[in-house]
Amino acid sequence: MKHLPFLLICSLFASSAGAASLSVDGSQVVEIQPEPSTGLQSVYVIENASASTIYYTSSGGNVVWQRFSNLGGGYAEEITPQRNGSRYSIVPNQGDMGYIITEDSKQTCFWVVDYAQHSYHISNISFGESDCNRAILLADGSADAIAYYSVNGRRIVLSRDIQVEYYSMTYNEETTEFEQSRTTASIDDIDGQFSVPAPLCDTQFTISPDRFERQWGYGNYISTSTFSAVAIDARTSAQQTEREVDNEKPLEAELGGSAPCEISFKAALTDAAIFHRWEISSDSQFDTVDLQYNDSEFTYTFTEAGTTYVRLVANNADATCEYISDTYTISIGDSQLECPNAFSPGASEGVNDIWKVSFRSIIEFDCHIFNRWGKEIIHLTDPSQGWDGRFNGKLVPSGTYFYVIKARGSDNRDYNLSGHINIVNSRTQTSSSASDPVE
Repeated sequence: MKHLPFLLICSLFASSAGAASLSVDGSQVVEIQPEPSTGLQSVYVIENASASTIYYTSSGGNVVWQRFSNLGGGYAEEITPQRNGSRYSIVPNQGDMGYIITEDSKQTCFWVVDYAQHSYHISNISFGESDCNRAILLADGSADAIAYYSVNGRRIVLSRDIQVEYYSMTYNEETTEFEQSRTTASIDDIDGQFSVPAPLCDTQFTISPDRFERQWGYGNYISTSTFSAVAIDARTSAQQTEREVDNEKPLEAELGGSAPCEISFKAALTDAAIFHRWEISSDSQFDTVDLQYNDSEFTYTFTEAGTTYVRLVANNADATCEYISDTYTISIGDSQLECPNAFSPGASEGVNDIWKVSFRSIIEFDCHIFNRWGKEIIHLTDPSQGWDGRFNGKLVPSGTYFYVIKARGSDNRDYNLSGHINIVNSRTQTSSSASDPVE
């Protein structure tokens, strides 16, 4: 407990002391600004601490130097610097250590990393047992973790930011395809082996020196042999062919609705996805697969009422990595078929001037319309078709006409319908009447 007030004072004044009062000479250095919670003003990574000198220029007050280890500032020991007037100096040849400079009531706290004790020594990179998520790289040599300690003895790892560059694949939303892209991963330190996100294409890895050697302008870049990708990825889409049919009853469904329903499925796959298949099943768990397509794209027409499930399954060459897409759910409604019994062609354009059935999920349709003498006026083969009240381009007379319909629904329901159609207010030639036969 006797150390607590001291630590609080050090943290309080660490950020208020001027950084300009400190300097390092004789070796290359990288200054890093730590989090304020560390109580440190700076962390200095010095290329060779034993060949360097740290200077502090005072403002005329009484100056005391202390040094602390991983135990923290509460266990700091006083040291004697060299002095030349108001300028104080030490050679930090003890390696990684923390320092506290107290001038009157103000303190400056910083940590020194002796890079010579953590030199980057990687001579070769080979491959380990990679999996579907990570590529394992084996290193000859090491680049150990560089740590510093806060004034209360908390260990903090300083990233060496060793950069690993390689190619992978990213999905292009505009082209709807995967494309090769340059990827960079940052590694904090290396101890025998390290890993990066698994590439999605065959590639070489290039490993840079750490951030300090890069900043100081030396160090070697190492390239590997070609890595054979095993990881896979895919993107899938489903596009339903829309029908603009005003007499078809809708069914609320993201995919599906009224049969026949045509949907095109498409998959974009990465290079290692050698095997792929689309599965169609009436079972959401796909314990039973009803149909299978091996093309990356296919179009299927759904004609049966109920729910059908579609997904993509892809594998790499030895089936060690598998991709299963989200499941597409296609809902097809039960059939309905209703026939109107009156319309008024020519009386008011756009208002009840075409005779059409009202339907949903009718997959077979055959309709004949006759006049009262049994002459066929029109033959319809699609429920979306209608009769505009014309025969041979002319409006037929007002009166009663008859339909005969044979149809089948998506639910295998058969329709055998017949009935009459009343034409009212038809604008016909004045010489025509409802009793006139249609020639």
